[in-house]
Order: sequence, then C-alpha cells, then structure tokens
Amino acid sequence: MSDPVRIRGLQQRIKSVMWSRNSQRFKMVMLGRNLSDGLIAKLIIYMLLSIVAYLYLQPLLHMISTMFMTVSDLLDPAVKWIPREITWENMTKAIEGLQYPQALFNTATIALTCSIAQVLVCSMTGYALARLAVPFKGFITAMVLLTFLIPPQVVIIPLYVIFSKLGLLNTMFVFLVPAIFGQGLKGALFILIFRQFFRAQPPSLEEAAKLDGASVIRLYVRIMLPLARSACLVVFLFSFIWYWNMYYEPSMFLAKGFTPLSIRLDNLENVLNPSLLGNKNNITNPVTEGTKMAAAFLIIFPPMLIFMFLQRWFITGIERTGIVE
Repeated sequence: MSDPVRIRGLQQRIKSVMWSRNSQRFKMVMLGRNLSDGLIAKLIIYMLLSIVAYLYLQPLLHMISTMFMTVSDLLDPAVKWIPREITWENMTKAIEGLQYPQALFNTATIALTCSIAQVLVCSMTGYALARLAVPFKGFITAMVLLTFLIPPQVVIIPLYVIFSKLGLLNTMFVFLVPAIFGQGLKGALFILIFRQFFRAQPPSLEEAAKLDGASVIRLYVRIMLPLARSACLVVFLFSFIWYWNMYYEPSMFLAKGFTPLSIRLDNLENVLNPSLLGNKNNITNPVTEGTKMAAAFLIIFPPMLIFMFLQRWFITGIERTGIVE
C-alpha cells in the first residue's frame, strides 16, 4: 500500500474518531448522564417552572397593574396590562376606605398575639402528648384530631353565645382566649405538628438531662423548645397567615369596633359608593375596581413581606417537622 493511501486511511480514521467524540460530547450536553442533567431536560423543567410561576404570579401582576389605572383605562378594552397613565388615587382611596392604619393595627395585634400564644401552648401540648406518660394519651390525641375535622360553622353558634355571656364580643379576646387554651384557629393541627416533631427526637436527650436531676419543665424549656425552633417558626407563620386572612370568624364576633382588614375590605364597596346604602345625596364613581385592587394589595403586602424574609427558614422548618410526610 502506498503512502498516500495509508495517509488517507489514517485521516479518515482520525475524522471518524473525532466525529464519534464530538457526537458523544454533544449527546452528553443535550441529554446528560442522568435524565435531569441534559440541556433538553433543563429547558423542559425551566419551561414548566415558568408556566407554573406565571399561573401563580398572574393574579398578583393583574392586581398591581389594575390599582395604578385610571377610570378611563379601566373602561378601555384596549388597555390590558400597562396603563396609559399611572395614578395613585386608587391607593389613597383604599387607605381612606379601609381606615388602614387602625385596621392594620387591629389585624397585626390579633395575628401576633394569637400566633405567639399558639406556638407556646401547642408546643407544650404536643410535647406532653409525645414524650410524657399522660393518662389516656391516645384518646386525647384522637379528640384533638376530631376538633381539627369539625368545621367551624358547626360550633359557631355555641361559641357566639359563650362569648356574648362573657362580654368578649367585638374584642380581640374572642381569638386570644381560645389560643391560650390550645383551641385557636387550626390549633389542633399545630399540636399534631409539634407532637410529630417531638416524637422524632432521640430519647437519649431526655435521659441525660434526667440523670442530672432536670424536671419536666426544665427539660421542655432548656432542651426541647430550643430544638423545636424550626417547628415553632412553621407554626408561627401558618398561624399568623391564617389569623391575618380569616374572615368568617371576625364577621361573626367582630361586627363593630375592633374590626380587622378583612371586614374593612368587605365593607369597602359601601364606603366607596354610599348610594348603595340609600344615601342618594352622595353618589361616587361606580367604577371601583382599581381601588379594590389597591386595598387587596395593601392587605396582602405585610404577610408577603414577612414571608420574603423568612422563606428560607420556613422551608427548612417544613422539612424538619415532617409536614410533607
């Protein structure tokens, strides 16, 4: 075989080897070693995540866009997302209609005090059901679970009668007193969360403390409660959001006086349009969608801001407390 033929064959083999390596490299980039490592899989995952993110963010984006629109933009079908003229009038009307500073103080007072009470009481109850030799512990746990399954509409009338006789109506104590006794909003769920968390802790922690002469209260305060910081954060945030957003209970117990933001939002239409109440001498603009959106944004902004700062610890707490299971 002549040298040119040999060189040509060698070049073809080199080209085939290079082509094979490039194809393997391209395959590794596009498909990856595992199913989720390749570029195609990542593009599909990012597309799905973008679609899900849009579905969640679309109402919020619509709310923000609408609250800056003028009446002419709201009535113009050509204006969808971006207003022709940005106005702060809707925000001003929403603050006035909600009586925002006072209503914000009322809502924050209820949410903070009741959430802190829920964390303390439910953690003690969950610790007792998980680690202490409580008589009829299984029966008590079943009753706690039963209170979680009963709809609040079933017991609302007895509660109203009790609070009325105690003189607690139209005060924040209609929520604080049940929270102190472990029967606040979703209190049974929080007891079960703490019970699950404390049951997962190794018994050696308590045994070492008992050998040093620690009492049950000292065990709980000095050892178990610091370990349950992640569970406390999860319960606090859940409780805070539920107390912040609740409407049914305040509409029954707080008809006047100490009214939170949810009740003020429900009455906002009557404030913006007094003509609906029969006052014909004070007729305002019936197009109030921008003001309502501004009011809704003012209500959701504080808990959204809190979650933005605490989301890292919140997600970690959910993983440690076993809520996913």
